[in-house]
Amino acid sequence: MLITGVSGVGKSTVVAALRARGYAAVDTDFGGYCSPAADLEPPKPTAEPGWVWHEARIRRLLDEAEGEALFVSGCVPNQGRFYADFDRVVLLSAAPEVVRRRLLGRTGNDYGKTPEQLERALRDQAEVEPLLRAGATLEIDTDAPLEAVTARLLRHALD
Repeated sequence: MLITGVSGVGKSTVVAALRARGYAAVDTDFGGYCSPAADLEPPKPTAEPGWVWHEARIRRLLDEAEGEALFVSGCVPNQGRFYADFDRVVLLSAAPEVVRRRLLGRTGNDYGKTPEQLERALRDQAEVEPLLRAGATLEIDTDAPLEAVTARLLRHALD
């Protein structure tokens, strides 16, 4: 299953909750899954805004999980190339004021803390989220408690 959504909607938090429950869950913002170009070796393990999935690494991740439940989190320009590889695509969303609050208050990732980054993130939400919504099999508002969000995601995944 692909878990997608713009910055600040809670993808990393949901992935951590899934891992805590024992599920295989990968946040592609970390671990060298993203790069400035789809075929360029990632220059560092942490993604930068505007980067794409390194397609060979994502392909390997998906192929190695054959038959095993795998949750993959990310929001990159080339993710649509892999939609056929996911049985479900879940869009996590939140109101702009929630996204703003989360970006300004988060501790594990500095993206969104400068005025320019915050403006870009909110612009991305307005422009990119409708495109993500069109390809999603389910949308979950993450302003709900984490336990409720995770339970709803799992019900959708395990149907």
